[in-house]
Amino acid sequence: MTHLHITAWVLGLILLFISYGMYKKGNKAGKILHMILRLDYLLLLYSGIVMLIQYFDIGGAYMGEAIVKALAGLWVISSMEMILVKASKSKPTKSFWIQLVIGFIIVLVLGFGRLPMGIKLF
Repeated sequence: MTHLHITAWVLGLILLFISYGMYKKGNKAGKILHMILRLDYLLLLYSGIVMLIQYFDIGGAYMGEAIVKALAGLWVISSMEMILVKASKSKPTKSFWIQLVIGFIIVLVLGFGRLPMGIKLF
């Protein structure tokens, strides 16, 4: 399930950047990619919930960190969505980019550094 989750968020980031670029250029195809990204959110949520359930089965010291990672993941998804919604309306997106970076760093540190189902970096 970890590979599915990582693939889904890499695909999500690629779609975010391409869609954002198309919105900035005024290209209407950005809306199609935005809809595809919304479908990718469902894949992200599914794989994330399955992994969270696996952490609950393990129990112990990882439950709190897994919940924080899940909340940070939801924060990242909502930041991605708000970036594209604001970009489609030609409004400033700087605050949501900052939130995306902060949330993504939290998710990466917890997912790859602390929790046992990721790759141990630290």
